[in-house]
Amino acid sequence: MNKQRVVITGIGMITPLGNDVKTTWDGIVGGRSGIGPLTRRDAEKFPVKVAGEAKDFDPANYIDKKEARKMDRFTQFAVAASLEAMQDAGIKVGENIDAERIGVWIGSGIGGMDTHEEQFRRFEEKGYKRVSPFFIPMMIPDMASGQVSILTGAKGVNACTVTACASGANSIGDAFKVIQRGDADVMIAGGTEAPITDLALAGFSSMTALSFNPDPKTASRPFDKNRDGFVMGEGAGILILESLESATRRKANIYGEIVGYGATADAHHITTPAPGGEGGARAMKLALDDAGVNPEDIQYINAHGTSTFYNDLYETQAIKSVFGEHAYQVAVSSTKSMTGHLLGAAGAIEAVFSVLAIKEGVLPPTINYETPDEEVDLDYVPNKARRADIQAVLSNSLGFGGHNVSLVFKKYE
Repeated sequence: MNKQRVVITGIGMITPLGNDVKTTWDGIVGGRSGIGPLTRRDAEKFPVKVAGEAKDFDPANYIDKKEARKMDRFTQFAVAASLEAMQDAGIKVGENIDAERIGVWIGSGIGGMDTHEEQFRRFEEKGYKRVSPFFIPMMIPDMASGQVSILTGAKGVNACTVTACASGANSIGDAFKVIQRGDADVMIAGGTEAPITDLALAGFSSMTALSFNPDPKTASRPFDKNRDGFVMGEGAGILILESLESATRRKANIYGEIVGYGATADAHHITTPAPGGEGGARAMKLALDDAGVNPEDIQYINAHGTSTFYNDLYETQAIKSVFGEHAYQVAVSSTKSMTGHLLGAAGAIEAVFSVLAIKEGVLPPTINYETPDEEVDLDYVPNKARRADIQAVLSNSLGFGGHNVSLVFKKYE
């Protein structure tokens, strides 16, 4: 089979650093944290005091107010980021792209948890007749993908991958394969999440996965010896993936090329990664093989890097097992130090950062890195971004349930 080359022609984001790509990327390059005091929920109820909230996000800037009320926050994020990415790519469905040749693949780990909690309270207090008729379509995780399809007119493949914190990365990888095998010319792909809710905060706090550090400036500190858990974030990241043939025909701006996708299972534990990052290591190897590149060809790894004890240790060990001596030459950073952990959207915003790292020649930093851990000893680009000629990037995403995903992006030539 003659595989299509797949390039990135548009990007869009809503993150704790900003409600568009430029503001977010400026924050990443500047080593600025988007984490602040928890305001979306009553912080007195929880041991968690900080979060990566999307600030001043107004869905009315993107969607008709009446329609926005029928969408959970996670869907609103996806729509906003998708519209930015579509505009960036210069795509007009039905004009320069056939509606049946453009699809949508947007993942979410949880879906409409905000809606779920609100409507359950309403049911308990007032009975079933007061539950919104839009409750189910607002809550289900595939509705971000569905609403983006409806609003853009994209009539091709429409899907949603739900693999916890790997959802966004899986969705990009799955969409990449759709185009590569010729089933679509364009895919709107990524992930979205709005998990800053009472039950999500309670559940993650109860399992002691979150940082209880009350200082927004230092709570998210991947690879630091004193890391004590991740910081919850919210937002969306979207890539416009397009066949090179279609992009060339449209004379589109090309950010880079997606060339590799690897996905594996730990088959080990519902939350803890397999010892040594064995499953993650296999995903990286599969992605490199799929891309046809050697470990030595990678200059930068955007790590999953959650700021939890086991993730950062095992991911470091996995990188060493795959990259050997080159592990000490490759730059590795966790942008979660600045955004927090966006769960199902994490891999998607990190894919955007990976593409921009190549395009702009910048290694994003790991901020809040103060105390080295002798077992976690790679080049984590501490605290300040660095200029570099980056030809190829690998981006990792690991999810509860033992899901491991790696994506490889290259400079377009």
